[in-house]
Amino acid sequence: MSTTEPAPLSDARTILTPGAVVTRRDWPQDTPVRSIHVICIGGAGMSAVARLALEAGFAVSGSDSQDGQFIAPLREAGARIGIGFDASLLSEDVDVVVVSTAVRPDNPEVIEAHRRGLPVVHRAAALAGMLAGRRLIAVAGTHGKTSTTGMCAMALRGAGEDPAWAVGAAVPDLGRNAGFGAGDGGLAVVEADESDGSFLAFHPHALVVTNLEPDHLDFHGDAARLTAAFDAVSTQLAPGGILVTCADDPGAAALAQRAAQRGTRVVTYGADPSADWRLLEETPGTHGAAARVHGPLGELRQELSVAGHHNVLNAIAALAATTHACPDADLHALARGLGDFHGASRRWDVAGTAGGVTVVDDYAHHPREVTATLQAARAITNQAGTGRVLAVFQPHLFSRTRDFAADFASSLALADEAWVLPVYGAREDPDTSIDARTITAHAPAGSRMHALQDSDALEEHLLGAVRRGDLLLMLGAGDIVNRTPSVLAALEGAAGMECG
Repeated sequence: MSTTEPAPLSDARTILTPGAVVTRRDWPQDTPVRSIHVICIGGAGMSAVARLALEAGFAVSGSDSQDGQFIAPLREAGARIGIGFDASLLSEDVDVVVVSTAVRPDNPEVIEAHRRGLPVVHRAAALAGMLAGRRLIAVAGTHGKTSTTGMCAMALRGAGEDPAWAVGAAVPDLGRNAGFGAGDGGLAVVEADESDGSFLAFHPHALVVTNLEPDHLDFHGDAARLTAAFDAVSTQLAPGGILVTCADDPGAAALAQRAAQRGTRVVTYGADPSADWRLLEETPGTHGAAARVHGPLGELRQELSVAGHHNVLNAIAALAATTHACPDADLHALARGLGDFHGASRRWDVAGTAGGVTVVDDYAHHPREVTATLQAARAITNQAGTGRVLAVFQPHLFSRTRDFAADFASSLALADEAWVLPVYGAREDPDTSIDARTITAHAPAGSRMHALQDSDALEEHLLGAVRRGDLLLMLGAGDIVNRTPSVLAALEGAAGMECG
């Protein structure tokens, strides 16, 4: 049970509320929409909106502060995109402007949209509007949303369905981060974001909550309001809908109990003996896992192409949600499709091996995610019987680093040795009182944890510590991914010198 008492549902915060940027809560249904403009179109979530709009037949324009991996494919698909924000980028025929939480009131395109009286909606409202009429699976939770959403889409494909999907990262197995699927009236799977309360735009047939614990308090204010937002979205299920929650997670279990008391149909999953979809056994592997699961439709063995206990649980959640959304689908076909999911971008990405050291990129940026990733790594090294687990962690947001410093230190202590980089501030203004030492000051006795004040010194520190057979994790939601190639190059160079 969660110890957090939820605030009243009316206290739930959401970015959908009209304010200085957003002018209406929903996708316009009262006027025809033919052309949309997407501000910050290069982001993973915003590019998903643009992709769906293009495939749905809308004219799409957009802007971003810089080029990025999603922009060229959108241009090739027909989007008109400018680099830099400028009011002139809004053509005369634009019907709706789509924004994210990162877009500020002084953005010149927002100012121009307000001047012209154009509806300005959040990206979640745009997704909900474009997918209206479909049987929707929405995946929420503090961790695991992206992977579970991708798993749901792959499972449905395995059963012969062609769902629409929108995921907050590139998914190589799906070809991209979003697609419109087979057209109106089918199935859809979306990653539903709690960070800004925008998941309240959705009315799903199956709502998955992988877990619920404090995060994004810079927006919600406190854990009670965050919990109230989850309670609120659980009341918005479509007729006949279900809430799918993890029985092993205290926050999700408490949410399920409250929802059941309100009369919501709840389906649970996990290793807990009470779970409707129960994990009976799992076998870890370097590049995957296997699980034996007993559910309402009987027992099956699920083979996975992704590693870690957390991904085993995510897979069971995907099975529970897809069997409800698509009741005629063959369970084993869903399981086969799910087994073909090899992960989303930066979710246990094996970047390469150099000098006998395997380097993995992972998006983990919350203490629980760091813990889960390190535990998955430990299971792999234990099974292999050789090598250590090393971690490089880039904290994301000054507020999150401050709020969870001790928890991050406890998580990183699971590694044999860890290095903490300077904080990646993202949308927040710099705070010189918070840095890598904010975390390492809480390092447990006996742990090997180092605070780096200069990211450029990372390779030098690593070369003095790594050994052949080690598993090195590059963790964080910021730009740490850009350092991975230089780390691999340094390891390769050092190995070459040894051979010489």
